[in-house]
Amino acid sequence: MKSKKEKVKSYARRQAVGSSAIYRLVFYFLLFPFSFFLSYLPVFAQGWAQRPPPLSSEDPSAGKVRMLENVGIDQRLGEHIPLDLMFRDENGTPVRLDNYFGKRPVVLALVYYTCPMLCNQVLNGLTSGLDVISFDIGKEFEVVTVSFDPRETPDQARNKKESYIKWYKRPGAAEGWHFLTGDKASIDKLTEAVGFHYKYDAATNQFVHASGIMIATPEGKLARYFYGIEYAPKDLRFGLVEASENKIGNVVDQLLLYCYHYDPAAGKYGAVAMNILRLAGMATLAGLAAMLFLLRRKRPVVQRVNAEGETI
Repeated sequence: MKSKKEKVKSYARRQAVGSSAIYRLVFYFLLFPFSFFLSYLPVFAQGWAQRPPPLSSEDPSAGKVRMLENVGIDQRLGEHIPLDLMFRDENGTPVRLDNYFGKRPVVLALVYYTCPMLCNQVLNGLTSGLDVISFDIGKEFEVVTVSFDPRETPDQARNKKESYIKWYKRPGAAEGWHFLTGDKASIDKLTEAVGFHYKYDAATNQFVHASGIMIATPEGKLARYFYGIEYAPKDLRFGLVEASENKIGNVVDQLLLYCYHYDPAAGKYGAVAMNILRLAGMATLAGLAAMLFLLRRKRPVVQRVNAEGETI
């Protein structure tokens, strides 16, 4: 049998152990958002530091700076694509651009089909990025690829389409990915409207142009520009969700879009540190409240003993 003093000391130890465990759990929960923020600092820095490629580059053979004057992509965010423009599809059928708008967001890629290198890389990067996300071409969004070389034919467009539809391998993609050709007047109006500037080089019989894609809303308003030849699936998904005005996507997309915002200067989505920290803080408080509630419900009933050893 324990003495009165031993019973009192045993009760006090149990109380101290329980309080210590709760304090440790509180400390770890409060520490979580700060460690999360610090661990992602390199990612934030990388996202903020990246910018579109410059329009000039160093020529290592001659040591001279080569300027690509009037070649590049000027963002026209918020402006509308002229949807009344006429082109021909891969079957040679005359079509208006508004045939592909009205229901779903549209990814627009300006290339030319006989390009020996860069345009293929643009389409390769686009296909690779779209292949990762769960949205399907023809179901959640459309893709419109337009040649800016007025000499190209529907046959060339059809051959190019077949190769990429074969790569993409999803049902309905052939009905949702369109390869167009057109005359110079329509091409000029479209490229000017979206800010795509290029030059024809007669010496090489090729076009000098920048690389990138655009995302437009179902109404034809330019919503996002992505530069380069590789497009992060995250950026493509976020861009499509926002261009659709949240008609596609899920709750997770909305949560992530709170933490990532589109940066027009960089042409990509970057993490917003403060929003991530706020979200982590709210999650911590919610978890802490749930933990304390469960601990309170599961807390064992302890018999209290007074100095005389009597149960209270």
